[in-house]
Amino acid sequence: MKLTPRQQAFLDKLFDLYRELGQPVHYSLVAERLGVNRFSAYDMLKLLEEKGVAASAYALKDDHSGPGRSMVLFYPTYRAARFLTQLRNEVFGGDELVQAKENVLSRLRQASASNYGKQLRDLLGQLSGVKSPLAYCTEMIGVLLLNLARASQTANQVLPLRALTPLTASGSVGLGTLAGLSLGSLASLPGDDPNLADKLMTHIREFQSHLNELSEESVNSLSSFLQDALKVVERVSQSGEGERRDD
Repeated sequence: MKLTPRQQAFLDKLFDLYRELGQPVHYSLVAERLGVNRFSAYDMLKLLEEKGVAASAYALKDDHSGPGRSMVLFYPTYRAARFLTQLRNEVFGGDELVQAKENVLSRLRQASASNYGKQLRDLLGQLSGVKSPLAYCTEMIGVLLLNLARASQTANQVLPLRALTPLTASGSVGLGTLAGLSLGSLASLPGDDPNLADKLMTHIREFQSHLNELSEESVNSLSSFLQDALKVVERVSQSGEGERRDD
């Protein structure tokens, strides 16, 4: 699920007020705390309700009874709690995210001196221990790049730099292109280990699913890391071309 910064601000405030009051919140109070028009607050909370992160309930005003005297109250859903927890884990992923980035870049560098397939299998084997979606997608960037390099190596070719150009597109476009290219490369490996191919396809689907759920900030962070990883791949590829010329 993706929320715009404005939508996220409303959800955060709804959560804060719900915890403060211990009960559903009237939209006018959300508007007051955020300094916006109450009708704008109502429209935004209804939009959050459509996204499944807020819910509404009707209650009678304290000093009135009878028909036509109810008011609309809002409260965050369990899905909202999961979303905000995930978002905080993405932003404050701490050691796991840092280690994931270092691990991927290290394996990409080592791939120049060892077998791409070995590095790929090693990285795939670590995915089950990755907890946060952002760290998982970070590790998957390494898996997908290593798989592309492996396909080129199997065809006895150095990974052409021009083939990496579409991956420089920002945001989810470049990340989606990476998944598509890596998935397509499996077709060029007819004699490949079927278990490995199945694992790759399963993880590629999970990678694409996470991309659809991650926040815009997290997707941009992944896109930035992909550019760093591509620079390493380019250096490894250029080194391979030099070795081929020497031969």
